[in-house]
Amino acid sequence: MKTYEVGNVRYDGKVCFLIRRTEDASICVYPTKYLKHKTTSNRSPNTVKRIAFSLSYFMGYLKEQGRQFEDVYEMTYSAQMEFFQNFLYWVKGGKHISGEVRKIPDNGTCNAYLHDVFGFYQFLEMEYEQFGSLLVLSDKTISYTNAIGVRKTKLCRSFDGYLNAVSSKGRTIERKNIIVLLDACTNCRDQLLLLLLAETGFRIGELLGVRYVEDIDYQRCRIRVEPRVDNENEVRAKYEEDRWAKVSKDTFDILLFYYAKYRKLLRESEYLFITLSGEHAGQALTEDAVNAMLRRLQKKTQIKVTSHMLRHYFANERRKNGWSLELISQALGHRNLQTTINYLNISNEELVEASEELLYGIFQLRHRRD
Repeated sequence: MKTYEVGNVRYDGKVCFLIRRTEDASICVYPTKYLKHKTTSNRSPNTVKRIAFSLSYFMGYLKEQGRQFEDVYEMTYSAQMEFFQNFLYWVKGGKHISGEVRKIPDNGTCNAYLHDVFGFYQFLEMEYEQFGSLLVLSDKTISYTNAIGVRKTKLCRSFDGYLNAVSSKGRTIERKNIIVLLDACTNCRDQLLLLLLAETGFRIGELLGVRYVEDIDYQRCRIRVEPRVDNENEVRAKYEEDRWAKVSKDTFDILLFYYAKYRKLLRESEYLFITLSGEHAGQALTEDAVNAMLRRLQKKTQIKVTSHMLRHYFANERRKNGWSLELISQALGHRNLQTTINYLNISNEELVEASEELLYGIFQLRHRRD
């Protein structure tokens, strides 16, 4: 049985996460205060939930080691390094998961758990004077490209003991498989959802937050991502930036047909995507409901599909149509061009050819100057 469990309560219109001891249901004060801090800082519920589970895993590791949070500050540099690296191997071995069936996390996931733990420790250091600083975190300056392509630098605290993580190419989906999935849908709402994910490149949380009066340009067949923190279904745009996406005429016709078919239900909500039946009919559709629908489609068609795969499909289709990397990145709402590159199915041969073309262009420019 798990030593700690993650729970949530609704307070002042927001979902607040907490961590409890399973033996007596008592609340763990420091971690729960940190989670409240993240919520009041307008971090998305999914992000805070992820952090909550990361901390609960680390707390289970601490209990196995007979340690408390503050004990780490008493360790030497080498002892801290060993302690945190052992946590990585602990979760890598699946010891954070209860039950017989264990899905072993990859190195990147393990590192993400520890990154969340370090965020908690830095909160403790700023909130409570009695805590010092972790010796294993060093100050480093990193460079990044923002959403409009401007190169910037910032100071951050870094850990040198993470596991080696391979950056993997995200999985996309073929057009023919999308057609099969569309045919397998039981209603036009699900068809519209799949089509808009594939045509806009929006994240599922962004699309489920679309409001059909405010965020749709009916004259020019466009849909907008508008960052909000008060969505009924608790979805959230990743960044505080709005952007528009063009929708094909055929898909917009399906959208209008969807309006006509479910007009009465839609009048009860301001959201484009709603629940169509049951006790929650007319309420904003949730991410859990969409994921359940996609799993049903996969079981019915034997075709693997996720909202993120459709986002990758959007990126690769735009690349085939000649969009620049920067334009695709802006359409996806990425802040780093490398993230966009990881979405694209670019072969090593293409990268070599691009490098050769760049070098040839530089040579020609220098030759003309000479």
